[in-house]
Amino acid sequence: MVKEECKALLDALNRVTACYRHMVLTIGGTSDSQNLREELKKTRQKAQELAVANRNKLTTVLKDKTVSKEDKAEFERLWVIFSTCLEILEIDMRRALELGHEFPLNVPKKHLIQTGMSGGTSGVAARAMSVQNMKYEAEHNIDVVDLKDLENEINQVGEMMYEMEMKVNVPQWTVEAKQDPGAELKSTMSVGASSIGMISVEENKSFCDISKVLAGIIFSAVLIIAIVLAVCVVKLS
Repeated sequence: MVKEECKALLDALNRVTACYRHMVLTIGGTSDSQNLREELKKTRQKAQELAVANRNKLTTVLKDKTVSKEDKAEFERLWVIFSTCLEILEIDMRRALELGHEFPLNVPKKHLIQTGMSGGTSGVAARAMSVQNMKYEAEHNIDVVDLKDLENEINQVGEMMYEMEMKVNVPQWTVEAKQDPGAELKSTMSVGASSIGMISVEENKSFCDISKVLAGIIFSAVLIIAIVLAVCVVKLS
């Protein structure tokens, strides 16, 4: 039961963190707006809530001496995934802080980042946080106020990661993977090879079709020339 809860929390954290990264990349682009800044704020706060819940669950379980060896190994694997996810969140928060300073909303300027994307990102944020619609309640100077809050939250995430290392010491190199080395790469390559094979078959088919058309055109042209020459010979004779 606890294992399933931890996996569910970790899955939710992965989704929200991925959503946050997606939105961070649109700062300063054609999709940047006050609504985007508020979506970023709500998404990262949701990620931090999930991170705290993950930390509390996993810390309690990993400190429990009654947990079996197999279950402990699985929880340690989840702990490593959680730690990596938290590191990615911190990196993206720092990137959002830098881009926020570079592209303030209250200073009109040409978009220096041409992402090719337009429109809102509320749908992505709403799906990640499992809500129907995003509600916007921020003030006009959200980018100024939020950057200060973001700085404090980055420090909080850093402190959380430090406390985690102090409370539970799980070196990443001691955790065994559940798949053989290169299993994901091999599956990707096999999928790629099959897709390439399908493409080559399609190309061969299309090439054969074109060859047939060209042969028909050449045959028709030769036949017409032969008929014209025959008519000319008849008239001359």
